[in-house]
Formats: sequence, C-alpha cells, structure tokens
Amino acid sequence: MIVNFEIEYRTVFGEDLWLNVIEDDGSHTPHAMTTTDGVIWRTQSDICRPIHYYYSVTWHGRIRRSEWVFDPHEVPALEDGDVTVHDSWADCPDTFRIAGTLIPVFSLRSEGSFGVGDFGDLSMMIDWVAATGQRLLQILPVNDTTTTHTWTDSYPYSCISVFALHPQYIDLRQLPKLRQKGDHERFEALRRELNALPQVDYERVNAAKLEYLHLLFAQNGKSVMRTKDFKAFAAGNADWLPAYADFCCRRDERLSGQPAADDAKDFWQYVQFLLAQQMSGVHRHAQQMGVFLKGDIPIGVSRYGADVEAEPRYFNMNGQAGAPPDDFAEDGQNWGFPTYNWDEMLRDGCSWWERRFRSMAKYFDAYRIDHVLGFFRIWEIPVPAKSGLLGQFSPALPLSCDEIYHYGISPDTLRQTVGPIIRPTDDRPTADADTSIGTDYLFLRDHKNPELYHPRILGQKTRAFSRLSNMEQQAYNHLYDDFFYHRHNQFWYDEAMQKLPRLVGATRMLCCAEDLGMVPECVGWVMNELQVLSLELESMPKAAGARFGHVENNPRRSVATISSHDTPTLRMWWDENEERTQDYYNNILHHPGVAPHPLSAELAREIIDHHMRCPSMLCVISLQDWLATDEALRLPDADAERVNIPANPRHYWRYRMHLTLEQLLEAKAFNTQVREMVALGER
Repeated sequence: MIVNFEIEYRTVFGEDLWLNVIEDDGSHTPHAMTTTDGVIWRTQSDICRPIHYYYSVTWHGRIRRSEWVFDPHEVPALEDGDVTVHDSWADCPDTFRIAGTLIPVFSLRSEGSFGVGDFGDLSMMIDWVAATGQRLLQILPVNDTTTTHTWTDSYPYSCISVFALHPQYIDLRQLPKLRQKGDHERFEALRRELNALPQVDYERVNAAKLEYLHLLFAQNGKSVMRTKDFKAFAAGNADWLPAYADFCCRRDERLSGQPAADDAKDFWQYVQFLLAQQMSGVHRHAQQMGVFLKGDIPIGVSRYGADVEAEPRYFNMNGQAGAPPDDFAEDGQNWGFPTYNWDEMLRDGCSWWERRFRSMAKYFDAYRIDHVLGFFRIWEIPVPAKSGLLGQFSPALPLSCDEIYHYGISPDTLRQTVGPIIRPTDDRPTADADTSIGTDYLFLRDHKNPELYHPRILGQKTRAFSRLSNMEQQAYNHLYDDFFYHRHNQFWYDEAMQKLPRLVGATRMLCCAEDLGMVPECVGWVMNELQVLSLELESMPKAAGARFGHVENNPRRSVATISSHDTPTLRMWWDENEERTQDYYNNILHHPGVAPHPLSAELAREIIDHHMRCPSMLCVISLQDWLATDEALRLPDADAERVNIPANPRHYWRYRMHLTLEQLLEAKAFNTQVREMVALGER
C-alpha cells in the first residue's frame, strides 16, 4: 500500500531529510524526502504492515542525526493512501555549533591573483577554512557595482544588479590565454605590478580585467555563445540578463561619449556567463570540502542601476535609505539608495525578492540579511536632503497635534520647534540641501502628510530641548521613548511578517540577520518566529545600559563575532578607548591590574576562545582577528586592517590581506593553533 509521509523540519546548510522504513521482515529502505520551501518535507512509501520508521538528516551523504518518531511498539495503524503528518521535529540539535571566517573576496591575495581577490582565490580560502577545522566562510556581496568605472564603485553594498556578479572577481587563470602576440606578456607584467600593491587599486584592476575580457570575447566569444551551456544560462536568466547588458552598454556610452559596439550586449552576457561558471565551481568545491558558503544580501540597491531602471515600480525615488545616529555615525547615515515601494512589491507576492534569494541560493548555503530592520521600517531621508538627522522611519504612525498635546507639549512649543516641509526637487541630493537642519527642531513633519509629526531623532540634544521647562522636557522624553520603542511594535511586526516569511521560506539557505542599531522589541518576535539567527557582538550589547555583552548568554540561534567589516578590528578596538578596554580587561576577562597595550597575541587568543565556547550556533571570526593571535603573522600596522568606516560615505573599500593564501596555507604552527581553538570550543 502507498502511504504519504509529511513532516515539518527546517534544515540548515543544505541538509537532506530521509524517511527510513523498517518493515516486518527486517528490510531497511531509506526514502529521500523532498521540499519546496525548506520546511515541509514529503515522501511516499509502498509498505507492508506493520512497520517501524524514523527520520534522519544527512549532509553530503553523512548522517548528521536520526530520531524515532514513535516508540517502535506504538506505530499507528496505516491504511492505503493515508497521509501521516508529524508536527515540527527539532529544527537543529543543540550540539550543532560551527566556526567560520569572515573575509571580503576583494581582500584575498594569492601569488597568481590580479591585484584583487578573485573566485580562484576564494577556492583557496575555502581550503584554508577546511584545513583549520572550520566549517563556514562568510564573504561580503559580490554583485556588480559598476556605475562610474571609478574607485567610488568599490562600495560593495550599492549594486547595480542584485543578480549580476562583479567582473572584478573573474579569475583570469581559469580562462583561455590570449593568442595575440605580446598580450600574455603585457598582462602578466601588469598583474605582477598590481598584485604587489598593499591595497586594491580598483580603477586599474578593473580596467585591466575588462580589457582582457574584451580581447578574449573577440577571440572566442561567439563560439562560446553557441554552446549548449551558454544557451541554458541565457535562458535561465532571461528575466534580468538582457536588461543588465543593455544598461551596461548605455552606461558606457554615457561615460565614454562613444557609441557601443554592435556586439556590446553580447559581451556583457558572455562575461556574466564566465563569472557564473566560476562562482558555481567555487560552491561545488566548498561542498566537497565540507565548508558552507555564507553570502550577504544588501538592504539597498543603487538608484542609478539596472534593477531600478528595469523595474522602477518597486522603488521610491523620492526617498533615500539610511540609518539613524548610532555608534558608527553620530549624525546618522545616508546610503543614497532609493527606498522600496513595498505596496507594489507585496502586490505580486514579493516576486523580485524571491527571485533575488533564489539567485543567491545557486552559490550559497547561508546568507546575512544586511540591516534586517529595513524589512520592519527603513530610515528614510527625503530627497534632496543629505543629513541622516533629517530622516524618519517609514512606514510609521506619525503623531497628530492632539496626540502631541496629550503628552504635555503645548501648541506654542510645537509651533516653535517643528521643522519646515522638505519637498523633493530632484533625484540627486545637493550639497547645500541641508541648510535648514537647525539645532532648534524637536519635531519633523511627516514626508507624506505635513499635518502629522515625528519627534526628531536625538531631539534631546538640541538647544530647543534645553529651553523647555522641566515638565515639558519630561513630557518630550516620554513621547520620544514611546514613539521610537513602543508605539510601532505591533505595526512593524505586521509589516515584517508580510515580507520576511516569504523570503526566508523561498530557499533552503540558513537565514542570518544583522540586527544592530535602534532595535524595537518586535524584531525579536519575528526572528524567533522565523528561526532567523541574530548577530551578537560583545562590544555592541543589546541589553539597555550595558557596556559589554556576555557571550556565554548568547542565544543558541545566533552568530557570535568580534568584529565585522563595519567595525574596528579587535586590535584597533583594544587601543581606541583605554578606559573602556580597562573595564573589559578587569570585568569581562577578569584579569587584575592594568590592561596591556597594544593587544598581545595571547590576549587575542583568550578573547577568541571565549567566543568559541559560547552557545551561538555560528562563531565567525574575521581573518584579521584570527591573525591577531600570532605575533609573527599579523600586520604590524593594525590600523591598515580596517575594511570600512561607516561614518565616511565616500570610503574606499580596498583592504587586502598582507599574506598570500599560499603563505597562509603553509603557516603550519598558526593553522594548528586555529584548529585547536576550534576543537576546544567544540565546534
């Protein structure tokens, strides 16, 4: 008889679920279960009665865990055609804890790379991760960001396409050699020069790689495009590839003032085919080595990119996404991205986002949602303003005059402390657009309805606040706290639950979130409900009033880390504020006496050991922090190891590791030490 089996189980990192049937004659038959959403698994079995059965989880053919559903003597009677449904099985064992490394691809360096890390280097980095007993490699976004062909395009979180890969990551070593006389020698000399630089020269590297690709396209592009593999790639990506290629042609025409070649669109599709082949190869290699690849999904896209141009209905060009003031930027941040038109996106079931996540799943086993708070509400700065201080949360529930008066703010105070209406005048922010930020505004008018109001972020630091009576100061503090931390909890929960369940369930990738900043309580509700991993930084605790987190109390469903691409490295942080470091040294590490400076390798090892032992499922350490544990290997200038400075909107993203990957793989003592730290942490 045929029996249908169904169970809810949220897999992680490409696991597979099996139904194992043991029939009355003792025969043992495994049945592969299938899923369309990574949660509900189904299979059928042609069985004889009575039977025993259990479920097991495998990863690349190796059994990770198994569990009986019922006591073998209490199997319910089954009839032909029955559907036996079991409620949620434990989503992941408590013992599942792994270690990993964070490094941007552009920061990798090998003896054969071309002045920037590439997909060939990424495979070598996977080898190092596996050799040191780690199971995960986390990278920054690898999508194309080419807007101007200048170093300002080095910002990896402003992609022109969420589907296209960046040409700078092409590994020229995997491509055919150029046949034109002298070309190979010329490019080899340039490669050696660029690869010897301490940092990425973005403009020269990208110009050289694009020249190579143009020459290679002239040499064999047409023949490649006739292959079955290319035709399958083009057909499978027809929803974005032609529009991306068309955008690239018009961008280059505008920048160069020259008309595009007749086959220019073919060239850009050819380049994306080569990149996809190489990145797919990286993912296969990671699976073979038992290493999970974790990608990064930026919250925004370039307002001047192919995605916005192709599907403008999904974007609000009058708004700019950013962040309110925080530890990274005292005046807030303006990323310049258009905000999303969520009404339009929800109208078609968030199909653009689902396509984006499924595209990521071709290459990654897990992902980090950059600024997950943006799915609840985004900090929206009106065009043409520039300062993050002029932002307000969108969507939001702005206050009416009567509500403000009810808190104890007088009509005269509201009238005297409300900012002017900011109307969009152009889709490009202007340098003098913020002349009226002022220090005397306690309220900003709602961007859509000027009869409604938002308390201005950090209003308590204005001169206007200092002039209020004690009673009105208390009233404003009450209003401010209620507005930013309580008023919107259910509203923002509902907003997020319209979006995130569709996206988390769209693939089998493990979902991790960057949930730092001004975090309302409802964020935790949603992440717990959807089993999304939080981000835990000891130096940025989430508990109100705390100076440091306590990693031993991290939630199991979390990612523990010490530094990210946006923060100082561990060595930099140690020397930034000696009073803070002294507090950490005495009260977190529990050492007596005066904290030593600079940070010693021994203390760096102790701090990493501390994190390795925490309950978090994932513990991801930046390569710079790993190297801090070895006095001989680490870069003498700790300040040269920082990847990004969020307070600087024009930061040049060009950090490269000072060692080659070949040297890293040959650093036997260091690698043994890392492997032992991972093992001692039981990861």
